[in-house]
Amino acid sequence: MAERGVLTLTSADGTDFSAAYAAPAEEPRVGVVVLPDIRGLHPYYVALAERFAEAGAATVAIDYFGRTAGPAGESGTRGEEFDWQSHIPKTTPEGIDADITAAIGYLRERTSADLPVITVGFCFGGSHSWRQSGGSLDLAGCAGFYGRPSLVGDAADRAHLPTVMLIAGADAATPVPDQLQLADRMRAAGADVDAVVYDGAPHSFFDRAYGAWAEACQDAWEHVLALTDRVARA
Repeated sequence: MAERGVLTLTSADGTDFSAAYAAPAEEPRVGVVVLPDIRGLHPYYVALAERFAEAGAATVAIDYFGRTAGPAGESGTRGEEFDWQSHIPKTTPEGIDADITAAIGYLRERTSADLPVITVGFCFGGSHSWRQSGGSLDLAGCAGFYGRPSLVGDAADRAHLPTVMLIAGADAATPVPDQLQLADRMRAAGADVDAVVYDGAPHSFFDRAYGAWAEACQDAWEHVLALTDRVARA
C-alpha cells in the first residue's frame, strides 16, 4: 500500500465531511467509494478501505454526518459512542450523492481523470449503493451488502449499471424475497444484477459475524472483486 489516512473532503454544497483514503502500491485500474453502515466512518471502514487498496483499488470511505454533526473528531472516525440514531434520519439521498460525487472527484484527482469508480455499501450504505444503479453519478458499477429495497425506491426502475447484491439468508431486517424481487426489478430495467444469497447468514455477517461466516465472507469478497475487474481499465 502506498498511502493511507483520514482526511476531510468538501461536498458540492460546501459541507465538510470525514473520509478515509487508501492507495495501492501500483497504479490503480479502478476506484472504490465505500458507503458504511449506520455507524458512518467507523474504524472498521477505514481498515476496509485499506484492504481494497491492498487488492489494487484506490479507495475512499465516507462519513454521512458532516451536515448534522460536522467532521469527526481528532481521530477522524466515529467511535462506538457516536449517536448515529439521531443523525441517520437527517441524511438525504441528495446529500449522500453529493458526498459520493466529492469522493469520486478526490479519487480521480489523486489518480487519473478516467478512473472507473464503483460504490460498495453495507446495510444503510448497501441500500444507497444499489440506488446508484439507477442514478446519474459518474459510476461504473455498484455493490451492496444486505440493503433495504425501500431505500432504493424508484431508482430501481432506472437501473442500468452492473450491480452486485450480497444477501444475508437469515436477515431479520429485510426479508430475502424482498431483496430478490428488487434484483428482478432492476434486471427488468436493464441492469446486469449478480444477486447472491448466503443461506443462514445473519445481517452484518461480513463485519460483525465474520468469524462465524468466514467462507461466506470470502465468497462475497470475490464477487465484489469480480465487479472491480469487470469495470477496470484494460
